[in-house]
Amino acid sequence: MAANAQQLTARLQERLAPTQLQVIDESSQHAGHAGANAEGFGSHFRVQIASPQFEGLTRVAKHRLVYDALQDFIDQGLHALAIELI
Repeated sequence: MAANAQQLTARLQERLAPTQLQVIDESSQHAGHAGANAEGFGSHFRVQIASPQFEGLTRVAKHRLVYDALQDFIDQGLHALAIELI
């Protein structure tokens, strides 16, 4: 089951209450790469995010919060997730 940017956005808003958030599906740029699906969407995403929940945390801990929030999407085939903390 391929994820879409709206689903990831909703989940991150629900779990992390971000002050800034952009989710970009970059799957089409990875056609033919490992983890890419035949549909050309839903496998590779870039997340640009800022959240008050990140305050005082290390970069690794911030990334872990994002991964934890999206774990069920990862389990369902989200192959790559680039996280940009803003």
